[in-house]
Amino acid sequence: MSQENVDALRRGFEAINGEDLEALLDFIDPDFAAEIPPELSAEPDTYRGHEGLRRYFRSFQDAMDEIRFEPGRVWDVDDVVVVAVRVTAKGKGTGIPVHQEAAQVWTIRDGKALRVRSYASVSQALDAVGLPQEPSKPG
Repeated sequence: MSQENVDALRRGFEAINGEDLEALLDFIDPDFAAEIPPELSAEPDTYRGHEGLRRYFRSFQDAMDEIRFEPGRVWDVDDVVVVAVRVTAKGKGTGIPVHQEAAQVWTIRDGKALRVRSYASVSQALDAVGLPQEPSKPG
């Protein structure tokens, strides 16, 4: 596992959860692209560069409070890192708690994030990078 990529990604999540956009942008390459698919958003889009990332967080913060991106298990393959993510928040004005389980595939090079693609499940993200699925555990 590329510990440098995993450490850089961890710092990125810390910046997100600390609402420190400038620290997050230190981790983001100027040509960065974030892909949010329809199954994860009412407004799917590809957010490009630093301004795109600012736009993404503004739109999220317009609707939600107490936003947290909680990284879980991590898989590292070549120049990508797959991470299971739990997103939690509260509806702005309603206070209704929401959560979403997802997975992200991050392309990181020289400590900078070049791309992230979100998926509705870990199995979709693992398929996207050619990693085998893990067997289900009996419940």
